[in-house]
Amino acid sequence: MKQISTRFSIAVHTLSLIAVSPNDCTGDFIAGSVQTNPVVIRRIMGMLKKAGFVDVRPGVGGASLLKSPDQITLLDIYRAVEVTEENQLFGIHENSNIACPVGRNIEHVLQEELRDAQSAMEQRLAQTTVGQLIGKFSK
Repeated sequence: MKQISTRFSIAVHTLSLIAVSPNDCTGDFIAGSVQTNPVVIRRIMGMLKKAGFVDVRPGVGGASLLKSPDQITLLDIYRAVEVTEENQLFGIHENSNIACPVGRNIEHVLQEELRDAQSAMEQRLAQTTVGQLIGKFSK
């Protein structure tokens, strides 16, 4: 099974950090909090900027949110940074043996279940905002 990449959790971390510490948010500061390479942060920041969540100040560095943390859902972030095709979170092996009763039917039957699972996950992500997450942080 293809795992959701860490881009999603890094993007959530990044947006939360910008919301909590907007004046400190250079790429290096964010990379230090995430404990990853600044190149990874720049790539994700580019995706978040393209999605309209952040404004990045070149030169002086730093970033700010273009939307309130309460207006950004986890689903919005997931869609901004995950590069899966629509309804393609789960990959299914191809070219099963059609002479086999399982091989002939598994892709169609499993596809339906996996679409429902992805839909349930997306509905759940849509219910939580960055603002709600930040509210759960212990001080």
